[in-house]
Amino acid sequence: MTILRPAKHSLVHVRYLALALAPLLLFGCGGGSGDPAASSSTTSANGAPTSSSSTSSLSLSPLSSTAASTTVTPAFYTAPVVLNAPSDIDSASPYASAHQLPVSQPSGSAMAAVSLAQLTPQTIAKYAAAASPSASSSKTVTTYTPAQIRAAYGLPALPSSWSNLSAAQSAQMGAGQTIYLIDAMSDPNIAAELAMFNQKFGLPSCTTTSITPSASLPLAAAGTSSCQFSVVYSTTSGTMTSTAPTYNSRWATEIALDVQWAHATAPLARLVLIEAPDASTSSLLQAINLANAMGPGVVSMSFGAAEGSWTASVDSAFSSANMTYVAATGDNGTGVEWPSISPHVLAVGGTQLTYDGAARSETVWSGTGGGVSKYTSAPAYQNPSVPGMGTLSMRSVGDVSFNADPYTGQYVAIMAPGSSSASWYSVGGTSLATPQWAGITAIANALRAQDSLGALGLAQMQLYGTVSANASLYAANFYDVTSGSDGACSSCSAHTGYDQPSGLGTPNVGSLLSTLGATSAQAPVVAAATVKGVAGSALSFTMAASAADALRWSLSNAPQGMSIDSSGQVAWAQPVAGSYAVTVKATDTVTGLSASAIANVTIVSASAPIVEAATIAGQTKQALAYQVDVSALDPVQYSMSGAPAGMSISSSGMIRWPSPVAGTYGVNVTATDTKTGQSGSATLSVQISAATSGPVITASAINGKAGSEVSGVIGIADPGARYVNVNIKGVPAGMAFSLSGQGILADWPRPVAGTYTLILTAVDSAGLSSQANLVVTISAK
Repeated sequence: MTILRPAKHSLVHVRYLALALAPLLLFGCGGGSGDPAASSSTTSANGAPTSSSSTSSLSLSPLSSTAASTTVTPAFYTAPVVLNAPSDIDSASPYASAHQLPVSQPSGSAMAAVSLAQLTPQTIAKYAAAASPSASSSKTVTTYTPAQIRAAYGLPALPSSWSNLSAAQSAQMGAGQTIYLIDAMSDPNIAAELAMFNQKFGLPSCTTTSITPSASLPLAAAGTSSCQFSVVYSTTSGTMTSTAPTYNSRWATEIALDVQWAHATAPLARLVLIEAPDASTSSLLQAINLANAMGPGVVSMSFGAAEGSWTASVDSAFSSANMTYVAATGDNGTGVEWPSISPHVLAVGGTQLTYDGAARSETVWSGTGGGVSKYTSAPAYQNPSVPGMGTLSMRSVGDVSFNADPYTGQYVAIMAPGSSSASWYSVGGTSLATPQWAGITAIANALRAQDSLGALGLAQMQLYGTVSANASLYAANFYDVTSGSDGACSSCSAHTGYDQPSGLGTPNVGSLLSTLGATSAQAPVVAAATVKGVAGSALSFTMAASAADALRWSLSNAPQGMSIDSSGQVAWAQPVAGSYAVTVKATDTVTGLSASAIANVTIVSASAPIVEAATIAGQTKQALAYQVDVSALDPVQYSMSGAPAGMSISSSGMIRWPSPVAGTYGVNVTATDTKTGQSGSATLSVQISAATSGPVITASAINGKAGSEVSGVIGIADPGARYVNVNIKGVPAGMAFSLSGQGILADWPRPVAGTYTLILTAVDSAGLSSQANLVVTISAK
């Protein structure tokens, strides 16, 4: 209690008894400065322009002989096994495998020591005879279909038929857009490989359209109802030729990967494969320059070379208006490469994907590139406001990421030279991630065109400046990869927000497209739910959601036996006791956009409430209140029997008796579980005694000498009271009071000579009072 130090009057309280994107990539204004073509053209059935148009090109600074001859390396990895042919279930229904588990297959023990970097079918074939599975040394290869990748990342669902699509549906497949795939050397089987890939996975076939060396540029706009595929041979000076480059097995694998997965991501986009005559930096720059001259689109570059002081001199290759450039960060672990180091290029890193048909999780792929440039200054979009970015002086890569681990790879069909059939491989690397981001960008452009918006340009302006600046948008539009590393340095590990191995993370494509305004379609909104049930008693509840179209529902992390129907009703016939965080996903059946929410389900054992017996003491003239002590899993209802007149119990279990009558009463209290109907009861013994005559004050006189400390105890007795208030009048200056056991200690450190009479008045909780005098006599020294 607080010690009071009164002057003339004091009140002491003595208490005895106490009873909480434009899609994915981009924005809308186009790229930076450059020399875009100013005129348009139309096209004939074979894709050749029929009206005159100008040819556009960019002027590149000359490279040193060392830089010009630097060899560029494709950025793919291949799992060391020839896969069993994928299932045909997607052939007739392109989305059939979307929610199935991916296929897993062991690699052979003989391949354990083989490097996966640019591993070609020819190298794998050398070891095929000895590559029998071995439990002790083989490694499991998990491979995803196009439908599974679309479902995992939230891309628009593939239509059941490619005929009679609406303009909006065609736009969701990238119709009317062009993807330029820049590669070196030649793959003479690319059209046949693409056809086999399409047939296996129910993708639309592509009409091979010739672009002659004499064709005027820019090209006519791409068609909006079907896929067109063209192969263009570039020269060392960036012109077109009819002479194909020589075959190279590594680049042929890269070409197959790029074409097939750009098409799988944007099935109705036009694909233009530009094959450079060799893998030198100079020749590939000229191929990029040729793409710029061909007209607006997305340029995909799944290759890299060591950066140098020369990279700034060729950066104008990535500044053509209405173009987006994407490039692989490399497959050699921490480090940076050109062209992904350019501030005008979207740098794509790699992850390891886990997808079970309902939910995805990702960690950094150990082989992905990532780091800080030695030569390129940090662009304005990489500023400290970006979560996890910090303060940079030089360009950091990557910007974004996608699945890249070959052991969680994706199907690629590859034909050996002279063969008429394809073999299947699980291919990864940042080469795999790059054409898929190119495809997503093409879809973004197609959807923006539907809304009369301009083509996308520099992706990072929106990804860093719009999305990552808003915590809720960032959480909705990106899977923030927070685990794994690509090296041993302090910045090589993933963490919350931006990091070098994974950039901003991997895309939740549907949400990102919606956020950046690429389409008027909105993702569904699903409300979280908290549900309780009883073990053994059938449970059902309906998830609340809003959406423009019918929804397709799925569950992940659900206990065995739990299911969800087409209306969003969750059912569980035989619940098992425990707590479950179930992810419920709703996908718009028209747009393919999706959203998820958590249903927290708690199942308790069926047991009756427990009511604690107790003895309750009280007295007359004092209102009685007592809270019943109950242990129960659910809310309960209370009832009483044997209670005296005037006693009641509230819905919260509080017993009240305003005017108790002396006596002993046995009151039976019952608590009934409102969910299970089970009940428990106990008897409370209520003992009411007659009120006493009031507080008794014992105050012995205090005697002392002036200047010498004196003290005394004032006794207060009132056993039946809950509290006693004591008022003291006539207190000399300097005298203080404090609680002492069941009484009050009076203390006067420096008494002054004289005789003082203190009047003590005590009033208890029943209103009874008594009074006494305390005489204090202080003699002179």
